Order: sequence, then C-alpha cells, then structure tokens
Amino acid sequence: MNKARYVLVVVAFTLTALLYLDRIAISVASEDVISAFQLTDKQFGWVLSIFALGYALFQAPSGAMADKWGPRKMLAIFVIGWSIFTFLTGFAWGFVSLLVIRFLFGMTEAGAFPTFARAIYSWLPAGERALAQGINLSGSRLGAAFALPFVAWLVNASGWRESFIILCIAGVVWAVCWYIWFRDDPADHKSISKEELKIIVDGRHSNVVSAENTPENELTLRSGNMWLLMVQYFASNFTNFFALTWLFPYLKKTYGLDAVTTGMLAAAPLIAGALANWVSGAVVDYLYRRGWGIWSRRVPAMTGFILSAIGMFGCMNADSATTSVIWLCLAVFGADLTVPASWAYCIDIAGKKSGLVSGKMNMAGNLGSFVTSLAFPYLMAAFSSSAPFFIAAMVFSLVAAVCWFCMNAGKRGTHKA
Repeated sequence: MNKARYVLVVVAFTLTALLYLDRIAISVASEDVISAFQLTDKQFGWVLSIFALGYALFQAPSGAMADKWGPRKMLAIFVIGWSIFTFLTGFAWGFVSLLVIRFLFGMTEAGAFPTFARAIYSWLPAGERALAQGINLSGSRLGAAFALPFVAWLVNASGWRESFIILCIAGVVWAVCWYIWFRDDPADHKSISKEELKIIVDGRHSNVVSAENTPENELTLRSGNMWLLMVQYFASNFTNFFALTWLFPYLKKTYGLDAVTTGMLAAAPLIAGALANWVSGAVVDYLYRRGWGIWSRRVPAMTGFILSAIGMFGCMNADSATTSVIWLCLAVFGADLTVPASWAYCIDIAGKKSGLVSGKMNMAGNLGSFVTSLAFPYLMAAFSSSAPFFIAAMVFSLVAAVCWFCMNAGKRGTHKA
C-alpha cells in the first residue's frame, strides 16, 4: 500500500539537509570571509551569532504563522526567503552589511522546524512522530557533514561569493517542488488512501498527554514545564552549535590542518549526531508503543545529556585532533539523542499549536546557539584556553538532564508516568 506520509519524512530530510548546507557554508568559508572584510575572530563570532539571534527570535512567530496559514504556503515562503539571503551573502560589502544579511537569513530559516512540526502533527500518528523527527533532524547533521568537505571544495573551485549563489538556486527549486506536492490536510492529498487516512486520524492524539486537554497556560511562558523544556533545548544547542560553527576553524588552527582534512574530521561528529537522531527516534517510538508514556521521552533525553557531558569532558582533555573529534562524536551523539524526544514532546502537549510551542522551544535552543558563537571566542581570548567553554557545556548538559526528570506532562496522560 502506498504510504504518502512516509514520503513527507523523506521530503523533510532533504529540506533539513539543504537548510544546514546553507547554514554551515559561511563557517567553511570563514578564512575567505575574514580576509575579504578584514575581520577579527570576535567580529566573525558576531557574524555567526547574529544568525542564531535572528533564528531564535523568529521561531515562535514563524510557528504561529504555520499554525494559522498552514505549512504548505508558509514553508515555501520561508525557503525562498532564506535562499534570497543566501544569495545576498555573496554580495555583502562589509562587516555591517554581513551582519544585517545574516540576521535576516536567520529569521527566514527560523520557520523550517516549527512548520514541519505542524505538518507532522497533521500527517503522522503519535507512535511514528519521534522517528520521523529523528530522520528529519538527521538531515541537519548529514547536510552539515556533507557541507564541510563539499563547500570547502566549492569555495576553492568557484570562490566563496559564487558558492552562495549556487546554494540559492537549489533552495528555490526545493520550495517550488514542495508547494506543488504538499497539502495541509492529508485528506486533500490524492496519494493518501482511505486506509492510510484512518491510521493518521485515529493515531493523531498522543497518550503521553492529550493536547486537546492541555490547559492554555501550560503552553505559555507562565508554565514552569515550558521553561524546563526550553532550558534543556538551550543546553542541547549549546553543544551542537559548536560542532556546526567553531569546530572547523578550531581544528584547523589548533592542529595546523588543511581545509579538506579539517572538513573530513569535523564532519565525523555531525555523522554521529545523525545516527543519534535515528536511534533516539526509534527508541522513543518503541517505548511509547510499549506504554512508557512520558518516560519514552525522558529516558533517551536524560541518557543523551549525560553522554554529552562525558564527551565534552573528554574533548577538553584531548591531545590530538583525532582524539578531540572522537570525544566530540560522543558529545554530539548524546546531545542529539535528546532532540527527537524534545520535538515529540512539543507535539504531545501542543497538538494543533505544535508550530507555536515547538517554536518557543527552538527559540530557547537557538539562544543557546547565539551564546555558543560568542562564548567560544570570548572565553578563548579571556583564558587562552578552550577549557572554560567545554566546562560550561558539561554543566548545561547535566542541568538539562535534571530538567527532563522534572518535566511532568505525563501526570496528565493516560499512561503511567
């Protein structure tokens, strides 16, 4: 039987890979960009972080827009928007113009994950959502891993400005294909059979907690549960964004590597993160179908944060590029174990408001990214060592594990918490 809902997961994977290919390109081109505009490391840190700030601030608004006007229209608009600003990155003429363009690039990219969370609520039953999110989010890691050596080659072959123009074209093509294929209501999609539609509709509401019965104040910033959700995602992104931004220049400068070798090494933690998303998604859904309720989300997430703290400790004490990358693989694997559980939890409690709630969570996560982009160069300058940064990441991960233990949505669910 044709299962169109699984095609949605594949489409989500391709978008996420493209999103991170566009996002990480500037990190790979860092030497050329710094040279072109005569930037200091701290200024380039602001170029990286200003993206994260725009991305964070527009998460909740973009999620609310997806809830109101539907994922089909809004995702096409978001993808075309960030593709335009990818194009304009290649035409920046100085530090200030680069800051403005990257901030707007972040704002338009912000809609991707909240919009897909809303699409997944409509198209997938609750018992399939975590794995779907894991596959979707693994695209971010594999896209970034592919981007590191690919963009290094592309920049060398065509120039850093031209590489951003090429990436823009790919995004516009994707947006057009999405708008032609997707429908907000699966009942309106000609490829979905009556049998599949029944599976989707019957399994739409989660047994972790009924989103239809979730009090409105549990979805706002007045909720302690919402703050716990946001804090733990801040911690996850604090570790992950280092691998996406500063790891490449850190390895290259610290160990005196060439660009392509650095790209290959720096890709390894991202591949580990992709694997973690698949593993975590499968485990979360398996435990959910066995009646574990909130623990189906809690166990993978708490395990992941503990592993992440161990990995960052090892990375802090590494004495070679290879050893450093091995430990960081463990750290990123752990951080990404937490991600499918986080997104599944958002859909559990929010239902038709999944775009808004997941946007709030992702906003906090990307404030973590914003902090990471600045914390690394500033702490390095202050202490002449990367150790304070790695210690901060360890502490955030351990605090996040406690947050998951305290998150209490399961108390309102039909399964035992």
